[in-house]
Amino acid sequence: MQETTAVEADVLARNNVTVLGPAGARPMLFAHGFGCSQEMWRHVVPGFAEDHRVVLFDHVGAGGSQLDAYDRRKYDTLHGYADDILEIIEALDLQDVVYVGHSVSAMMGVLAAIRDPSRFGALVLVGPSPRYIDDGDYRGGFSRTDIEGLLDTLDANYLGWSSAIAPIITGNADRPELGEELTESFCRTDPEIAGHFARVTFLSDNRRDLEEVTVPTLVIQTREDAIAPTSVGEYVHERIAGSAFTLLDATGHTPNLSEPGKLTEAIRAFLS
Repeated sequence: MQETTAVEADVLARNNVTVLGPAGARPMLFAHGFGCSQEMWRHVVPGFAEDHRVVLFDHVGAGGSQLDAYDRRKYDTLHGYADDILEIIEALDLQDVVYVGHSVSAMMGVLAAIRDPSRFGALVLVGPSPRYIDDGDYRGGFSRTDIEGLLDTLDANYLGWSSAIAPIITGNADRPELGEELTESFCRTDPEIAGHFARVTFLSDNRRDLEEVTVPTLVIQTREDAIAPTSVGEYVHERIAGSAFTLLDATGHTPNLSEPGKLTEAIRAFLS
């Protein structure tokens, strides 16, 4: 293995990169969603770590990443995060990567794979949404007024917003511990960074990018998702040529927490 350069070491430290599994095995890169960290994959990773080189990381501004590296100009679009993903892949010299992106990280992976498809072997998009705001015949699940109200509430009272929105995101009202975990994750995020990231996330529009994806892709959607409705998952599937679509027998926007076994099985079936 080649010695890590100072630049590569900086990339890995900045994004709090964790590498598990056998060296030389096919790499899987797991990317977390808004307000989360790599910890959100802890129930899924064991299903792949024995026969894959599993790579986990925290987006800059989240989890154990270097918060002082957060640059509002760089991260004013999802392209900044896509740049980070490619830097991680290059720093570890990964090839034939299986990229698993949850929520907003799904579109980050799309952008990264369009930029350099040679590094990617497959995309797995969990609860993706190319646009959250309704637009003509397109139904993203929210009106612009909905999103503006959500963002205003977040800015005014981030902790209160976190405790109110997290149970809606996770769904599964009979399992309140899921919402509590997501609330705690949100509350560990710097409010200013979270507010900026939320605006970038909920005001983004990556619909046109979908048709540029050339990497084999699996779109995974749960039956009931308050953040990315089934119709959105179907839209992504229809726009990415040759993609596969799995409607998971699960509810909520975080199947990596609520149904990790079913999520693992769906990914395994796609990769087999």
